[in-house]
Amino acid sequence: MIARLALAAGLSLALATPALAQRDGLYDVTGTNLDGTPYTGQAQIQAAGLASFIILWRMGNQVVEGVGFASGRTVAVAYGLAQRPGIGIYTLNPDGSLEGEWTVIGAPAIARERLVPRPVPSETPDPATPPR
Repeated sequence: MIARLALAAGLSLALATPALAQRDGLYDVTGTNLDGTPYTGQAQIQAAGLASFIILWRMGNQVVEGVGFASGRTVAVAYGLAQRPGIGIYTLNPDGSLEGEWTVIGAPAIARERLVPRPVPSETPDPATPPR
């Protein structure tokens, strides 16, 4: 019985839709640009369907808007960067982070990026805060 429960739990995790495994919210972003320079920033992901989402990256003053699609543990994104179309492909890790590669059309290089979900604020009220 325990083996069956473990197998069922493993199958549910393996077959979990990315919409369930990948959560809406803020992500810390680290990466390497096409020219090899490092960057950091934030990304916000918002579901826009069963397996599709809207993503907004912020790195310094730069804001990049895109859309994505998740299938299994693979996540594909498309966006515009300096008026050039860009594409990326990521792997959804068990901890909810995303790791992948991206480029813009015509670029002579491939860049790397990692998105780590920020912790969700606790819904439990702080005992030091009096009720209203």
